[in-house]
Amino acid sequence: MTETKVGESPDGDGAVVGEDGIARTPWAYGDPLLLSYYDTEWGMPVRDESGMFERLSLEGFQAGLSWLTILKKRERFREVFKQFDAEAVAEFGEPEIESLLDDPGIIRHRGKIEACIGNARATLALRDEGGLVDFIWSFQPEDTPRPRTLSEAPTTGPESTALSKALKKKGFRFVGPTTMYALMEAVGMVDTHVLGSHRRGASGVWHD
Repeated sequence: MTETKVGESPDGDGAVVGEDGIARTPWAYGDPLLLSYYDTEWGMPVRDESGMFERLSLEGFQAGLSWLTILKKRERFREVFKQFDAEAVAEFGEPEIESLLDDPGIIRHRGKIEACIGNARATLALRDEGGLVDFIWSFQPEDTPRPRTLSEAPTTGPESTALSKALKKKGFRFVGPTTMYALMEAVGMVDTHVLGSHRRGASGVWHD
């Protein structure tokens, strides 16, 4: 694989060396928020309920939008959704929904807002079965992709399809197979950093 500078990737979408001399997956570039998220958070294991509920919620809000849009609104999301405390969000009713629909700092989509509230309630119900974190991690694949280029990285798989179906049975919404694969990538259940990226293997979950 040829590593090149930003904007010069003759092999299409393999690891790209940034101005700092460090190689990354191509999507990490274009905005400082993306770069920071890629270098410090994406693909690292999430093992706490509020952290997992936040990732699940933001992936749902991201459907049909760019991840950068979500990152730019993330702090406001955290404020209005009570740091993604499932117990607090589960108590939201129509007054809170109307307030959220009037807030330009988040994604004002009634269906996604109502799904987030419903998912908070479903999260609480899962506590009797070991909790959201263990439930999601139970769908971890036996192996991880090893993409040389971005186009080789999967966007769904048998495990994300199974996770989607299982969550829907538990009352969760906006948890389709592609959205769940993105969640699995975000929380370290699979490692889709392209080969050559300095973040490959950073999660400690997978070792090439």
